[in-house]
Amino acid sequence: MDKQFIDKGKLPPACVEIEDAVIGSMLCFQNSVDEALMIISKPEVFYKDSNKNVFTAIQSLHKVGNPIDLMTVSAELRKLGLSEATGGDWYLMELSGKIASSAHTEYHCRLVLQKYMARQTILFSSQIIALAYDETTDIFELMGRWQKEFDNVVDYISTGRDTMSFPAALQNLKQEVELLTANKEEVKLVGVHTGFRRLNKYTGGYRNQELIIIAARPGMGKTAYVLKCAIENCKIGVGVGFISLEMSMQQLTARAVAIDTNFHLKQLLKTGFEHKEYFSTYTHHQERMKEYPLYIDDSGKTDISDVVIKIKILVRKYDIKIAIIDYLQLMTDRTVKGNREAEISSISRRLKALAKELDIPVIALSQLSRAVETRGSSKRPMLSDLRESGAIEQDADIVQFLYRPEYYKIDIDVDDYDTSMQPLISAGANSEVIFAKYRGGSTNTTLLKWIGDKTKFVDVECEDDMREDVDVYEVKALPCVSPADAFGEPEKSNNGIDF
Repeated sequence: MDKQFIDKGKLPPACVEIEDAVIGSMLCFQNSVDEALMIISKPEVFYKDSNKNVFTAIQSLHKVGNPIDLMTVSAELRKLGLSEATGGDWYLMELSGKIASSAHTEYHCRLVLQKYMARQTILFSSQIIALAYDETTDIFELMGRWQKEFDNVVDYISTGRDTMSFPAALQNLKQEVELLTANKEEVKLVGVHTGFRRLNKYTGGYRNQELIIIAARPGMGKTAYVLKCAIENCKIGVGVGFISLEMSMQQLTARAVAIDTNFHLKQLLKTGFEHKEYFSTYTHHQERMKEYPLYIDDSGKTDISDVVIKIKILVRKYDIKIAIIDYLQLMTDRTVKGNREAEISSISRRLKALAKELDIPVIALSQLSRAVETRGSSKRPMLSDLRESGAIEQDADIVQFLYRPEYYKIDIDVDDYDTSMQPLISAGANSEVIFAKYRGGSTNTTLLKWIGDKTKFVDVECEDDMREDVDVYEVKALPCVSPADAFGEPEKSNNGIDF
C-alpha cells in the first residue's frame, strides 16, 4: 500500500478484482492484449504489485512481437527477475482461471485507469498543499506545476480513445460533400462561421480540432477580423469564447457594436452621438446583442496554463464552439526554461492539443516580424515572417495573413489581380486575406473591404455589410405625470387634519 495513503489513514482508490480480470484476460486472449495496451500505457496504473509485474512482462513481450500466453509470460517474469515477487506460475494460473470471456476488457481497463487517476490526483494535490504552506515557495511556479500535473492526469482521459474506422470516415466525408453540394447558391458550412461569405465558400467554415493562426502587422485589423467571426457565430447561436490579453472588455464591446451596427467607433469611444435619436438606435441594438453567446475574458492572465483553464471552463460552463485568443506573442509558458522561441513553440503545441482535446476550432492571433517593413517591393507577408517561431507554421492547420496596401500608402491597381477578383476591387474591396497555409486545400487569396472609421472588415458581396447609414428608431416621449398622480392625494386623519 502506498505510504502517502497510509499516513492519511485512508485506503487508496483501487479495484483489485477488476485489475485481476484485466490481467487474466490478457493472459488468455490476444485481442484483450491489444485493447488493454491501447488504454493502459504503463504498469503504474495497476495498484497491486503482482499485477504491475505481470503487465510489465506482457508489455515487454508485446514490444518485440513475441506471443503472449501463460508460458511466455512466466518465462519473461523469470528473465526480468520478477517471478518470485509476483507469486510464480501459481499466480498466473489463478488469474487465468477466473476468466471465461474477453467481452468486457475495454470497460474493465477504463475502470482501472479511473482509479489510477484518482490516486494520482490525491498524490499531487497533497504535494501541492504541502508546498503551499512553505513560505519559501514561489506561488506562481507552484500554480504552473499544479496545472502541469493536472494536465498530465487529464491526458489519460483521451488515452485509448476510439479510432474512427475508415468506412466510418468515408461515410462522414460523403455527408460533408452532400452538405456542400445540396445548394451551391447557398453557402453550406461544415465548420463554424468564418465571419465572411467568401471565406465560407472557400473553407466551408473553420472546422473542429483546427488551430487557425491569423497573422498581421500591428494595426492591420486582426482583432476586428476575429470579432466579425465571433459576432456572425453569435448571431446563429454559436457560443464563442474570447480571451483578450491586450484590449479591455469596454474596448472590445465598443468594437463589437461598431462591427455589428453602422455606428462609427469614434462615436462610441470619443465624441458621442451627434443626434439624440441615435440613443434609441443604440438601445435597439443593445436589446438585440445582449442575447449573443459571447464570453470575453480580459483578466490579462497570460500564462498558457491559465488560458487553457479558462477555455476549458468556457466549454464546460457555456458550451462554446470556438475559442479566440488575442494574441499569441503576449502569452507565456512558465514551464519552459529557455529562449523565447522554445516558449512560443510550446504554446503553439499546447493550443493545437487543446483544439483536438475539446474538439473545437481555436483561433490565435499572431504578430509578424518587422522583416515585412524592410522589404523594398511588395509588403505582402510570407510564412517566414511569423514572429519568434517556425513551430507556429508547423502546428497550425490554417495560417492566414491580413494585408491592406493602404497601410503602406500603396495604391491598389486592379491590373495586379486576376479577372475573377477585379469586380471585387471595383465594388470597393481593398484588403487581402492570404491563406499561406491550408491543410484542407490549396493556398489562396480573397478580398474584403476595410472601413477604417468603423474599424471593421466587410464582405462586398453582402448588402447588409455594405450599408453605411444608421437606422433611426422612433423616440417615444415619456408621459408627463403630475405630482398628484405620482404620489397620490395626501391622506387625512379621522379628524380632518392632514398628516
